[in-house]
Amino acid sequence: MKVLSILVAACFTTAAFAQPSGTQPSLTHYPQETHLKNVRQLTFGGDNAEAYWSFDSKKVSFQSNNKAWGLACDQIFYTPVDGVDLGPNGTKPPMISTGLGRTTCAYFMPGDKTILFGSTHLGGKDCPQDPGRAPGGKYLWPIYDTYDIFVSDLKGKIKKQLTNAPGYDAEATVSPKGDKIVFTSTRNGDLDLYVMDINGKNVKQITNEIGYDGGAFFSPDGKKLVFRASRPKTEEAKKEYLDYLKQGLVAPTEMEIYTCNVDGSDLKQITNLGKANWAPFYHPSGKKILFSSNHKSTRGFQFNIYMINEDGSGLEQITQDGVFDSFPMFSPDGKKLIFSSNRNNNGTRDTNLFVADWVD
Repeated sequence: MKVLSILVAACFTTAAFAQPSGTQPSLTHYPQETHLKNVRQLTFGGDNAEAYWSFDSKKVSFQSNNKAWGLACDQIFYTPVDGVDLGPNGTKPPMISTGLGRTTCAYFMPGDKTILFGSTHLGGKDCPQDPGRAPGGKYLWPIYDTYDIFVSDLKGKIKKQLTNAPGYDAEATVSPKGDKIVFTSTRNGDLDLYVMDINGKNVKQITNEIGYDGGAFFSPDGKKLVFRASRPKTEEAKKEYLDYLKQGLVAPTEMEIYTCNVDGSDLKQITNLGKANWAPFYHPSGKKILFSSNHKSTRGFQFNIYMINEDGSGLEQITQDGVFDSFPMFSPDGKKLIFSSNRNNNGTRDTNLFVADWVD
């Protein structure tokens, strides 16, 4: 995990809560992680995250800035989960983004022959500049207004552009039913959730409160959404949020987990833990939610994965990492979990992908 670098501008950054390297043992599985079995490391080097399963539970899409693959900033790849070697002496996986600009948040489309992702490549071939930290040390995420959502085939040929509205469009994921896409956009001047048909038609706004609504996923039955949100309470906090947003920035250190129906009704706050709670994903039962949080960390650096009932009860810690675990995602068949972690990085700052069998 690089102390002052951004892995993904829109969906994920390790830098906001980064900790120096060499602060934890080299292992893939902590004994206390009883819900995880047969934990296996998938990537080896660079920053790798936002790994999302194909509909057939055999492949994942993910983003990486691995310099060994010739990358200046995040690009989108896909790989089979079994039978591959992505180590230093292994095979570079197929890249399906253009190699230009910065990309984020890739997700398989129905049929597993195409992948959607957010990209800034129409705004320029170079990686957009990272904002770093604000005066006083507050960490900021960039919300690049050149992000749009594209669909590419598995050979890297863009088949369609799904969004073209002014402003930021990214963080798109697909319903398990294969009929809808949820994404985050600033087209109304705020960071809100929108849902559209799988072909990009019938765009509808889902959230409308001031604050950052993002990182949304559908429930297993496709009827609900779970997402992270900031909700500035005071007039001063609202002004700060909107002032940052006008500069294409957002401060991600105070977020909670929310759910709502796909049409935006029945909005509920699930967590009230303080600090940063994000990267939520539904348990296969549709009754629980996994998410990443630093609410137990005294300095805000340590993130682990937690599970909570949909009604906000029964909080349970799932991982026991000393630095960073996030982006839990169940395979569609409910048998496996993939997540990103700083574990087993041999004293480096690398963030890698890990796959485990899930034990209820």
